[in-house]
Amino acid sequence: MSRTIKAALLLGLASASLATPAFAQGKTLTISWWGFNGEKLEEFVLAPFREQCGCEIQFETGNNGERLNKLQIRNGAGVDVAYFSDSFSQQGIELGLFQQLDRSKLTNLDGLYDLAKDPQGGYGPAYTIGRVGIVYDSAKVTTPITSWNDLWREDLASSLSLPGITTTAGPMVVVKAGEHQGVDAFADADGAFAGIEALKPNVVKNYNTGSEMINLFSTGEVTAAVAQDFTLGQIQAAVPSVVWADLSEGSIATLNTVNIPKGAAEPELAYQFINFILSPEIQQKLAEEGVDAPVVKSVELTPEQASLWTYGADVIAGLQSIDSAKLNAAKGGWVDRWNEIFGM
Repeated sequence: MSRTIKAALLLGLASASLATPAFAQGKTLTISWWGFNGEKLEEFVLAPFREQCGCEIQFETGNNGERLNKLQIRNGAGVDVAYFSDSFSQQGIELGLFQQLDRSKLTNLDGLYDLAKDPQGGYGPAYTIGRVGIVYDSAKVTTPITSWNDLWREDLASSLSLPGITTTAGPMVVVKAGEHQGVDAFADADGAFAGIEALKPNVVKNYNTGSEMINLFSTGEVTAAVAQDFTLGQIQAAVPSVVWADLSEGSIATLNTVNIPKGAAEPELAYQFINFILSPEIQQKLAEEGVDAPVVKSVELTPEQASLWTYGADVIAGLQSIDSAKLNAAKGGWVDRWNEIFGM
């Protein structure tokens, strides 16, 4: 972190502390999130925010499904800020669990990439961005993978791993299979699953966790996989010759969003927190420290730092988007068909 940025962060926190509203004193902000990177988030987000707000912070942790289910049982009460991946935040929106936001209270929104500002129609912004694409072992796959259609290549027979259908990326494979067949998977599931059937000879195994996929590369069972980019560094640590494919159609954007539930006890404190994590200083620090990819346009990273992330205007402009509402509506009907093909 540069001295200039560090000084700006300290000055900003000091100024914010002086301007702390009286209502925040003695209040508690409750955050629902995954609980990953706890030590770094405590150091770079929570401690400085406590200093700014004069409040206490408590947490509800767990995976997306567990936490969304708890929020639904409580009818949108119990937490003030809710972190979810975009497909789960879309479910929360459809269940009526989140508030539409007053954008005037989020002054840092203007500095975000457009796709992060309002990804779900008036609800929470994205605070980080990722992508789903293809990784492959360049030492074994001698013809580079340059298209989603390359998944069906004969030279990848019995060497590919796909994410399970219930993972974030799994349903996206169905969408891509539809495109390979020349159909819209949402309108023609039969056509899309004909593409999945045609892909089966190349598939060694479906994986449900990043560690499963990394192990498949490590043991040499697979040479390519459909993956999320946050796993790339771990895969390369095990197999340095694995690379991210530069796809002509682009990788698929994935967003993690932050919302205010409709039963939030401290909505104004929640607005302060969301605006805080979208500040250039915090986004810069979290990207440098390997916590989250930035959505703030002004963040500047070294090539080494950037290699971990979906980062930069050109990369982000080249991403594809899939409608999470359509995906959620369709994937329930896709699970059985997928499992029939793969014998699960």
